[in-house]
Amino acid sequence: MPLTPVLFLFLCHMGIGIVFTMLLISSAAGVRFFRFTSALAFILMVLGIACHPSAIRFSRDAQGVASASLLVALGALSLVVARRNPWRLPLLWFSAASGLVTLVAQAVSAPSAVPLALTIASFVTSAALLGSSFTAMLLGHWYLVLPSMDVSLLQSIVKFHLGSTLARGLAVGAVAWAASASWDSLLAPSFRSYVFSIDGIFFWQRLLFGLIGPVVLAYMTWETAKLRSTQSATGILYVDLFMVIVGELVAKYLLLTTALAF
Repeated sequence: MPLTPVLFLFLCHMGIGIVFTMLLISSAAGVRFFRFTSALAFILMVLGIACHPSAIRFSRDAQGVASASLLVALGALSLVVARRNPWRLPLLWFSAASGLVTLVAQAVSAPSAVPLALTIASFVTSAALLGSSFTAMLLGHWYLVLPSMDVSLLQSIVKFHLGSTLARGLAVGAVAWAASASWDSLLAPSFRSYVFSIDGIFFWQRLLFGLIGPVVLAYMTWETAKLRSTQSATGILYVDLFMVIVGELVAKYLLLTTALAF
């Protein structure tokens, strides 16, 4: 299958997830942090659309709702980037709400062999995991810009990242359980046979890079942040972000090839 639909979902979910996690950051991080992070989220979503422009379709179905809400989220986010804007926080909330609508609508329109609620949970937790890993890494790096920032800012976002990683694991586990209960015999005789086949290597890569590795690294970051060692925590978060990116890219590929929202 072409790579563009995978990149579209990945980049959009990452951008929306960044917007979600920005709401958790205190204003003590400074206006420049919010403007810079908003600009990165905006660029990621625009790149996603550029990779797969046919995904933006104005219609009365779920894909049309997803397209419209994504563009609304982008419009609000572009105003957050503005240098002088007293409505920055309300616009950020509006962009996050539009992003949530986008995730739900995308889940409705996505191919899925499991109940819709699990696909929605998979999309939302994917965005939260991608956003929290990216924002935590960027905030850790921001201590070089503002050394006077309280370390509690990093501790709080790392705590959320650890929680989002565990939530993502629960969502993937629920999808795996549902898939084993209603398996499509066209893919393999059973879910177990698929997992242990050559095609199942993508499933194991998804678990190793996207869940097991990030859980371990998120816990290490949390323990390091408690010691107020922001530079060491940031170094771990770089590796954590890389593993999350690999895992979520594989997850999007599995979704579009097996209709399972891993």
